Amino acid sequence: MFKPKLFTTLKGYTREQFIKDITAGIIVGIIALPLAIAFAIASGVSPEKGLFTAIIGGFIISAFGGSRVQIGGPTGAFIVIVYGIVQTYGIEGLTIATFMAGIIIMIMGFARLGSVIKFIPHSLIVGFTSGIALIIFSSQVKDFLGLQMGNVPSDFLEKWKVYFENSSSLNIYALCIAAGTLFISVYFTKITRVIPGSLVAIIGSTILVQYFHFPVETIGSKFGVIASSLPSPSFNIPNWTTIKLLMLPAFTIALLGSIESLLSAVVADGMIGGNHRSNTELIAQGMANIFSSIFGGIPATGAIARTATNIKNGGRTPIAGIVHAITLLIIMLFVGKWATLIPLSCLAGILVLVAYNMSEWKSFVALTKGPRSDIAVLLITFFLTVLVDLTVAIEIGMVLAAFLFMRRMTQISNVNVITSEINDELEKDDPKAINKYHVPKGVEIFEINGPFFFGAAYKFKDSMRFMETAPKILIIRMRHVPVIDATGIHTLEEVFKQTKTQGTQMILSGVQPEVYKELEHCGFMKEFGQKNILSNIEEALERTNELLENKN
Repeated sequence: MFKPKLFTTLKGYTREQFIKDITAGIIVGIIALPLAIAFAIASGVSPEKGLFTAIIGGFIISAFGGSRVQIGGPTGAFIVIVYGIVQTYGIEGLTIATFMAGIIIMIMGFARLGSVIKFIPHSLIVGFTSGIALIIFSSQVKDFLGLQMGNVPSDFLEKWKVYFENSSSLNIYALCIAAGTLFISVYFTKITRVIPGSLVAIIGSTILVQYFHFPVETIGSKFGVIASSLPSPSFNIPNWTTIKLLMLPAFTIALLGSIESLLSAVVADGMIGGNHRSNTELIAQGMANIFSSIFGGIPATGAIARTATNIKNGGRTPIAGIVHAITLLIIMLFVGKWATLIPLSCLAGILVLVAYNMSEWKSFVALTKGPRSDIAVLLITFFLTVLVDLTVAIEIGMVLAAFLFMRRMTQISNVNVITSEINDELEKDDPKAINKYHVPKGVEIFEINGPFFFGAAYKFKDSMRFMETAPKILIIRMRHVPVIDATGIHTLEEVFKQTKTQGTQMILSGVQPEVYKELEHCGFMKEFGQKNILSNIEEALERTNELLENKN
């Protein structure tokens, strides 16, 4: 359940790999610096909180996580939810919600839910991820264009309305810096991949702004001095009213963080041919969020882009992630004060690129050509994320996806009266077809195909109504029923009671082991009789002949 990859990978660890891990960790740490600051600012908190999260959260995720190469810290996916929590509940509310989310994620890990989270529909993930990307892009328009305006409204439509109203205040210097940042970040990789383009853009734009005194807003002019040391751990125990108030935001952080971290780990597995430990990863993610909140940080999770960068630069063990956190700590301690000179338009350019990479527009377009149920989940989740709220989008998206899944399962589940002549053609290729056996007069045989759950139970009831007269024996074939739920069992009990009052003997045939266990566990066997549950149709027909002889 909890077995960190760090302890596994240290067995047989070589000096050559140690050098590669240190190199990769330093490179990723440098890349993470502007991203941590940018994510914090976009989330509505001070810049250093992003650094605290990347250092504390990043260290714990690497040291105790279930992935060899996962890099943790603040990510773009949390911008929307963190900004909403800060606006509604303040910084203290965010701290409590992050702490609670950490506990929830740890519980998920100890409950072995790591593999379950992987089954969240792809259309739902793309829907809210694309929606988050659009919101991030929208939130950066002010700084990207250098618009002279007050606070940006939180509502998406209202935000764009205000942008158009203030478009005449565009700052050409800010626009050029932001556009230049985009250009350098994208194309500098053609020169070298060792030095990140975003870092080159930050250094270049900062020097230009300071040397030529361009009239653009900087981190220092808006937020003041950035802390150059980690704060002392602090946490105020909330009362029960506050806990109830923040429970929903905490669950949203927990679900979003769990999904993103495990997706990142799966992507990393594909790149290195590895296999992460999902439950261990969740436990480490929970620990990271707990300690991040205690040290004044924001939610932390696995970062796909930084993890991929780690892999491409030779990182293959958690040592690289630990070095990444130490690198950030050293930068904050000795160079952090210079970060106040970075232009906000430069960070806006970096975040616009992050939003583009998050958008998954190719997957979005591909899904619109798929099944209508997936299109519905995709579009509803996307528009709810953008126009309403991420929490609402995830809740409704999950419920809608569950209902659509149940509908599909209901469609593949069916009940047939297989003693009728009209079914002979359908069963001609079945070696166990009932027309290959002699069925005594006065015997009706029904067959259930597919999962027998509450979504399919009504089909069974409807089929039973078509019996014109009560038969002497009713055989229900269940050879193609892999699972049964409480409603399916209840339906069988109702049919059994009904047939009993009509003088009909009921027999179950071809009951699979899992279904048999459920019937035995709920007490159905005691009243029904174990002799009337047979493993195949041959035994069921033998039992039928025996009962008919006794009746005669």
